[in-house]
Formats: sequence, C-alpha cells, structure tokens
Amino acid sequence: MKKTALVTGAAGGIGFATVKQLLEKGWYVFGMDVLPAERAAEKFDGLADCCYLQGNLSDSEDRERLIRTVVGQNGRLDALVNVAGVAPKVRRDLLEMTEESYDFVMGINTKGTLFLTQLAARQMIRQEKLDGARGYIVNISSCSAYTSSVSRGEYCISKAGVSMITMLFADRLAAEGIPVNEICPGVIRTGMTAAVQEKYDRLISEGLIPIARWGEPEDIAKAVEILCSGALGYTTGQSILVDGGMHIRKL
Repeated sequence: MKKTALVTGAAGGIGFATVKQLLEKGWYVFGMDVLPAERAAEKFDGLADCCYLQGNLSDSEDRERLIRTVVGQNGRLDALVNVAGVAPKVRRDLLEMTEESYDFVMGINTKGTLFLTQLAARQMIRQEKLDGARGYIVNISSCSAYTSSVSRGEYCISKAGVSMITMLFADRLAAEGIPVNEICPGVIRTGMTAAVQEKYDRLISEGLIPIARWGEPEDIAKAVEILCSGALGYTTGQSILVDGGMHIRKL
C-alpha cells in the first residue's frame, strides 16, 4: 500500500522537487498549486502515481476541497508538506509596508498553512497508524523567520508565524502519533529568488554561506523525505536549517 502525501506549492521549485523526491521513494503524491491544470500539465503530465490539484491556499473552500479530494480518492493522508508561499509583490521599506501586502502574504504563508494543517491533522487523527505513525506534517519556513529583512517585513513575519505553527501542532499532535517538523531553507535557487540572483551571487562570493553555493530545491526535498520517512521517529517540533551553514555566527 502506497502512502499518500499532499504537497502544496507543488508547481514551484521546492514543491516540485519534493513531489519528485516522494514519488521516487514510492509515495502517491497529490500536488496542489494555484496554476490552472493546463499550465501545470507540462510538469505533471506523465508522472505516475501523481495527481495535480488546482487550489488557492488562502481560500477556505479550496482547503477543504483539497483534503476531501485526497481522502476521497486514496482513503487517507499520510503526509502534508506545506511548501506554498509568496513574497510581497513589491519590496518596500518597513515604514512603507501596506496592509494590502501584509494581508496577501499572511493569508497564504501563515493563515493558509495554519488552517490546512488543522484540516489535515483532524483527518490524520481519525486514521489508524501506518508504520508507527498516523501521519507526518512538514512545514517549509525560511531563514527569514529569524533574519531581519526590512524591505520585506511581511514575509519575515509570515515565516516566523509558520515556525510557531510548527511548535503548536507538534505539541498538540505528539500524543496522536503525528510528528510535526519544519525546514528553514536558506538561499535556494527558485523563482522567488531569481529576481535577486545578482545580489546573492555577490554575497555568496563574499562568504555569506560556509558551504559556498546556492542551495537547490532538491536539497530541501531530500530533507522533507527524511522527515516523512519515519527515520526520525523521536523528533517533533524541530526546525531543521538547510542553509549551507548561513546561520553560523562568525567573528
């Protein structure tokens, strides 16, 4: 029996790498993103044991439909991987941040993640354990959860919120046999960072990251798969920094 995963933000760099990694390890994967199915087809068509679902994480009806579709088709949900996230449409100094931008970012990154996780947790609690767990939840936060970036404060706040979501659900669900952990990526080569590639090329060359290269989506996907594999069964509420050592303070 194949385990079933739901990956949000599945058409993006980290999301799609996660879909492929889980498929490689024998999972059945539902990938969700805002892209219409016809636009996502070039990535997802031809992938066995994979189903693409269009949805908006900030929409409560879409969140409910996602869980209903997954469980209706495969009977259970063994892993939720919350990858979906957005940056501000326009970077602005903290003193110029707008409520509209704040609501847009928080609605997807934090509120959407929170309430989809709530729905997934309710479903997992109803399930029998499989290989020792009722399910796994992995959130993709960011180094921005603990690093100030005053030109995109709403993003930093949203990802700090994801870290607390991780801790809260880890506490609530530990007794239910559902580990909840997060990954904090560093500088990863994705569509979100493409606009600032020159900046990070320079910072990496100047020593920002001890492992002196860009992170790749596959670096994150491999960490996700480990957390969903059951190999770290005594770990919950953990934040794993996959950032090439960028968090290390140096003198």
